Amino acid sequence: MMSEQVIIVSTRNKGKVREFAHALAFLGKPVRSMYDYPNVPEVVEDGATFAENARKKAKEAGDLLGQPVLADDSGLCVDRLDGKPGVYSARYAGEHATDEQNNKKLLAELEKLTIGEDTEQPLLSPARFVCCLAYYDPNTGSFVEAEGEVQGWITSEPAGGGGFGYDPLFFLPEYDKTMAELTLEEKQAISHRGRALRKLAEQLGGGI
Repeated sequence: MMSEQVIIVSTRNKGKVREFAHALAFLGKPVRSMYDYPNVPEVVEDGATFAENARKKAKEAGDLLGQPVLADDSGLCVDRLDGKPGVYSARYAGEHATDEQNNKKLLAELEKLTIGEDTEQPLLSPARFVCCLAYYDPNTGSFVEAEGEVQGWITSEPAGGGGFGYDPLFFLPEYDKTMAELTLEEKQAISHRGRALRKLAEQLGGGI
């Protein structure tokens, strides 16, 4: 289905660009992002769900460029915060918030709920990362979509210099590491984005 010579991903998140380029390298096609198309305006992510935002980002960029576009929307859902920050993950501490600011707010919100609890326990709440992908072809007006998620815990003891976003706080018991402590290969194998990409590739005939 994807016959273009490049793969266009609708994102300006440098961490996502790096992960998409790594995950799709086997296709032997250059991965382009919105950094390569500066005339494409920022998409207002006002959807109520990850899937709605992913579809909107893919369609707006695809229609403007006249080429198929892959987009994702992803975020962190924390049980003790009733699923927050959710679709607001990238701007949890405000518009244009940095990863550090978002992480600090997340810990502050959880620590409010854990006052009086065992302070020796660094694991504050079960959580999950969710990724929704949308591949949009403006020539047909069709979408192909996939979703992936990974379960873990939010820890009060951030660790690791890899990844981005909430990765230093997302602890994986089976690895005894945070997401930020994994190699890129390890992260791709188990991450929400890696799982969603593999599902999408299957729907598109084994490759995108």
